[in-house]
Order: sequence, then C-alpha cells, then structure tokens
Amino acid sequence: MTGGLGDRSPEVPARFRKALGNFCTGVTVVTAMRDAEPVGFACQSFAALSLDPPLVLFCPGRTSRTWPHIQSYGHFCVNVLAHSQQDVSATFGKAGTDKFSCVPWAPAPSGAPILAGVLTWLDCVVESVHDGGDHHIVVGRVTTLGDQRDERPLLFHRGAYTVTQPAEPTPGILDNLITWSRHDDWI
Repeated sequence: MTGGLGDRSPEVPARFRKALGNFCTGVTVVTAMRDAEPVGFACQSFAALSLDPPLVLFCPGRTSRTWPHIQSYGHFCVNVLAHSQQDVSATFGKAGTDKFSCVPWAPAPSGAPILAGVLTWLDCVVESVHDGGDHHIVVGRVTTLGDQRDERPLLFHRGAYTVTQPAEPTPGILDNLITWSRHDDWI
C-alpha cells in the first residue's frame, strides 16, 4: 500500500487531513490576555479530558503566534461557539486581524475574554503542556464554568460547517462517553 503513515511522501499529510475531516468536531475560540489586550484563536482540537479533576485539552500548532501569549498568561477561556457564530469562527481563524474589534466580550474570573453569544465557556488555568509533533497538547484545569444556552453548536465536518438534527436519547448505548448526561455513568 502506498501512502501509508510510515511513508514520507508529500501526499501523506493531505490524505491524513482528509481522513481526519470525516470526524465531526465542535468549534471553540480559546482566549487569554496579553498585557491589557485580548488574544484568541479558533480551535477545533478541543476535548474534555477528566471529570475529577475537571481537565480539558486543546492543541495549538507550534507555529501559533497566539499560543505563547496564552502560555505566558497562564490562564485561558474556552468559548464554545453556537451554530449562529460562523462569522466569529472565521474572524478568529484568520491571522493578523483585530479579532476583538467586532466581537463583544466580557472578562472571565481569570480576566480571559468570554465572547458574547457562546453556548458556554470554561475558564481554565494551564496545568501542563506536552509535545504533540507539530502541535502542543495543552491540559487545562477548569476553574469556572459559564451558563449554558439552548442552541445548536457550531460543527465542522469535511472542510465545512454543518448542523445536526436533535436526536432522541439512547440510554445504555452512550454510557462510556464523557459528556453523557447521567452522572453515575461517566468514564
């Protein structure tokens, strides 16, 4: 088989990206402060990690210009975007723009920006940073949770935003997922 993961041919990263595009992800904006100025970037590599203690992770690229400011600040806020916030995702997905000039925000307890209209937010302290190839793996300890809005999330699948239809709960089948709503069935 050509193009295997051990193969260093130029098409492997493109094939890998295409394969990963089949995994639907939510879209977040990770924010912090640099001196008195807000910083942030769109991030789809965000995940829940642990319930006890409450840990999350995200993976900024090694070439990210925003990550060093977040790391230096020591705190960050994960803003979970609503489906209606595609424009916010596009704004925070671009380099070099004044991202906060058109997006209202308020400070989280850590001072990191909470963007207006998000589904929810998580204020975190940087717990640890690990090597992840061409990315860093940042583990954050959640210190404060925001309220939740009842709206659909912004999802990304195969290179485009998408939306799902509400589904009926399937008791017993999803028991091993960390976001399963029955408190006694978490991982």
